[in-house]
Amino acid sequence: MGLDETLGNYFKFEENDTTLQGELRAGVTTFLTMAYILVVNPNFLNLGFTIDPETGVGLGIPFNQALFATAMAAFVGCTIMGLWAKQPYALAPGMGLNAYFAFTVVLGMGIPWDLALAAVLVEGVLFLIISLPQVGWRSKMINAIPRDLKIATMAGIGMFLAHIGLQEMGWVIGGATLVDIGPHGTWTHRSGELWAMIGLFSIGIMMARGVKGAIIYGIAGVTAIAWILGALDMHVADAYNGGALVTAPAVGDIVSLDGFDLGAVGAALSALGEIDGDTIGAFLLVMITFMFVDIFDTAGTLYGVGMMAGKVDEDDNLEGADEAFMSDAAATIVGALCGTSTTTTYIESAAGIEEGGKTGLVAVVVGVLMLMGLFLSGLLQSIPAFAVAPALVVVGAMMMRGAADINWNDKELAIPAFITIVMMPLTYSIADGIAWGIISYVVMKLGTGKMDQINTVMGVLCALMVMFYLGPGNETTFEWIFGML
Repeated sequence: MGLDETLGNYFKFEENDTTLQGELRAGVTTFLTMAYILVVNPNFLNLGFTIDPETGVGLGIPFNQALFATAMAAFVGCTIMGLWAKQPYALAPGMGLNAYFAFTVVLGMGIPWDLALAAVLVEGVLFLIISLPQVGWRSKMINAIPRDLKIATMAGIGMFLAHIGLQEMGWVIGGATLVDIGPHGTWTHRSGELWAMIGLFSIGIMMARGVKGAIIYGIAGVTAIAWILGALDMHVADAYNGGALVTAPAVGDIVSLDGFDLGAVGAALSALGEIDGDTIGAFLLVMITFMFVDIFDTAGTLYGVGMMAGKVDEDDNLEGADEAFMSDAAATIVGALCGTSTTTTYIESAAGIEEGGKTGLVAVVVGVLMLMGLFLSGLLQSIPAFAVAPALVVVGAMMMRGAADINWNDKELAIPAFITIVMMPLTYSIADGIAWGIISYVVMKLGTGKMDQINTVMGVLCALMVMFYLGPGNETTFEWIFGML
């Protein structure tokens, strides 16, 4: 029995009307559209090499350690999704989730990254438990949420990513009106902001012309020009020092074993064992928030990709939901143990699906290619932030496409959906957007006298969210209670 026949029997090529060549091609296509995570995630978790002025120590996870965790989480997650769940969905550390981890938890709240990883680890274990078919809570919860709010979640995450990308490009900055357009009048041929603009339009044009791997080509092209010109990278973390000059890596550093840096492996377990009365409040607060964000981020993405793959039935239920959610949870656990933020299913999986991918072999191919990225640490570290940022804007735009399916004529759904979408970028929080979307949905139903349309899950979620924001149980009360333990 040949390889083609063996794989065909395992993944049921004939039943799914596909071939080995088609699945391999779809896997490569998906990888090309999401390979940017090997650059973006380590940069995010590294916080752009931001240094604590008091200690002189980097606030984020070292780049190579974050790269190892990113590649391993993607490899394990994709392998489980492909071989066990047998679905064509690829996984990697989630965009939006990594932004929350880095900029809100570590940089904003001042929580050490190893403690934040411990929170991700615990929420991953809890998610695995509630995703078990014997429990099924996760699937029941997701299926109880109105379809329009699930679509709005995906669209809101897209806007959040675009907002971050525009800041990384230098197009959006802080100003007298909270946000403002960047100082475009001072751009020169060496300005990273200018080349970010060219990169964004180039990627968009290539995608419109149907070029596969357009994001990778755009990043590679802008990076090569930046190396040649010695461009100035005005990344947020570098801007305070007048920017950083972009330089090409030495030939001997392009392919190396530097990416096999296991320094962050096990850090989550160590931090978990050191939690005491002074840190348990912050830990639980962050862990619960990660749980909340992960539920809806994964659900929104799986639902969106599943709909594109034709795996959402007439009752609006996702095929193989329990297995897909369990694969996602297992990947989150492995990723946290290795040293990265929450791992989740990627909307870019749609690229491989549109290419004809239908089985788990697509995910396995992506996982193997992600693992190979560990040998390119020197090259990845030399890619400037402004070359990668346009990818966030483009991915954000692709995630907005589902918004067209929201019933905007129904005010009881349109207003909660809109609040869900706009609150994410404006509050810099996926969780806040989802929470207020749920609250507004329940309030709209109550206000229109349609209490019978509020299912138990939505009612309970609304009550919990109101308690979290307004009390009892809000952040201040929560921290005070656990601070007393």
